[in-house]
Amino acid sequence: MGKPVNSRSQKQTSAAVPVGAAGADSAPPAPGPVDKAMEVLTALAGAGAPHRLADLARSTGLAKPTVHRLLRALAASGYAEAGPGGSYRPGPRLLGLAAGALADDAALRRAGPVLDELRTRTGLFASYVVRDDRTVIHLDVRAPAQDFGLDLSPGFREPLTAGAAGLALLAALPDAESEPLSAGADEATRAVLSAAARDGYAFDGTDAWLDRRALASPVRDAGGRAVGALVLSGLAFTLDEAAARLYGPMVRSAAAAVSAGLAAQPGARLGLVPGPDAGTTGGSGRAEETR
Repeated sequence: MGKPVNSRSQKQTSAAVPVGAAGADSAPPAPGPVDKAMEVLTALAGAGAPHRLADLARSTGLAKPTVHRLLRALAASGYAEAGPGGSYRPGPRLLGLAAGALADDAALRRAGPVLDELRTRTGLFASYVVRDDRTVIHLDVRAPAQDFGLDLSPGFREPLTAGAAGLALLAALPDAESEPLSAGADEATRAVLSAAARDGYAFDGTDAWLDRRALASPVRDAGGRAVGALVLSGLAFTLDEAAARLYGPMVRSAAAAVSAGLAAQPGARLGLVPGPDAGTTGGSGRAEETR
């Protein structure tokens, strides 16, 4: 399930402009050692661990010797751990950092009980997502007792414009920030964005994921900025348009409840990549907030 998402280093490389060509001075730099290490870490933390060296090289776009060298360095620091047959999985230090960051995030703490209630009341997957550049990441996923084979777990990524999760966040952003992110969107996607801005929730009934449907509403911080979204996901026969009309106001109210909690406790958001105006918003619109 899901569509491939290019890594940042791959996008940087593909966007490079030959020296001497128009716009060469503004071309992004080639990925350096830190960029490559971050790509390997990201692939290592993906679903399906332990990962084979060949699979990690393929998903990062890096050469096998480079990936192997980085894995050995990460393993020496506790961020990776060798598995059977030359495979690798996340190491205890990486797992500890992730667990600590997630446990310390107020948005996730407040969203957890709400997700449980949404899952119980609807029988659907309920998750909390945040935006990472042009993708969204499902940080917390509560699966129903009967999942009908839908594969959705924490860490799952999807393109920002591929479904309701990202579209709900896009519709809640200021126009100056959302327009570059939605450039090139087709008419159906723009119709969903328009409806999301009007209704307060997005429904991707356009078959973006074939047999999967999703419904999402943005969560806002104390300053009103969208920092995440609550999402209901299910197969098409469990989340059709009639169900969306029933569950849409429910998810919108749930997101408003989480937002109200954050308004009383500002400074809690995880994983949000600020837009170009983040440096000028001040107060709760900063990229990072002081606890």
